[in-house]
Amino acid sequence: MDLLEWDCPEHSLSVQADLLSLNRSSLYYKPVPPSPEEIRLKHRIDEIYTEHSFLGYRRIAAIMNREGDSIHENTVRRYMREMGLMAIHPGPNLSKRDLQHRVYPYLLRKLNITEPDQVWSVDITYIRMKYGWMYLYAVMDWYSRYIVDWQLDQSLEIGFVLETMKRAFTRRKPGIVNSDQGSHFTSPKYIDLLQENEVRISMDGKGRATDNIVIERFWRSLKYNEVYINDYTSPRETRQGVDRYIHLHNYYLPHQSLQNHTPASVYNRDVVLLSTCE
Repeated sequence: MDLLEWDCPEHSLSVQADLLSLNRSSLYYKPVPPSPEEIRLKHRIDEIYTEHSFLGYRRIAAIMNREGDSIHENTVRRYMREMGLMAIHPGPNLSKRDLQHRVYPYLLRKLNITEPDQVWSVDITYIRMKYGWMYLYAVMDWYSRYIVDWQLDQSLEIGFVLETMKRAFTRRKPGIVNSDQGSHFTSPKYIDLLQENEVRISMDGKGRATDNIVIERFWRSLKYNEVYINDYTSPRETRQGVDRYIHLHNYYLPHQSLQNHTPASVYNRDVVLLSTCE
């Protein structure tokens, strides 16, 4: 339970703090929101990165300066880390990849993916709001493009990744899960969870955005067709918008790569594709 939601009208805040063994000042603390300028710059970084995911922070900074934003490349680098757009990002135990942990090889090169649950693709992306942002973690079946599960959170703590994977594993089990080399996916907690479920681990080559191309395409579609045309003003609106689009993607929109069938119909084997060639 969120301590800020814990409220007993029979006691003052000072008494509540004593009962919970908390510093009284912590009950009055309100986090400082990001400035409108920081939000604007991060939103623009997200737009550029979504369009050209191969660009690094130096080239993104150059583009933004050319557009009239006076921004140092180190600021762009810091913002991209905070947005989860680089292999490392800040936070407790998440500031950089665990260098003692093994980075797993990329298993999908020349692999013929012929059925649902053979390979899942997972990733985290930045979802903008009018006054801030959230982070979206999604699990996609590579063969059918079906979004198996997803979750939004306001921080990059690893908890929402683990919760989503555990929930997905209660329904289906993939042979391989592919991700980038980010700190969430090299975390011992994440690695242990996959190994406990007897899932093979595949990781993109460093800097190779095309190694996880199916979910990168979905991020672009989600942002251009839903996120960028809606000015979400709250986490609730954001969840409703993302949920609306994922349902549309899974159950309504025909996909050319699926012979104009929907991801759900292919994932649930209601239809059989005539060809598995992409």
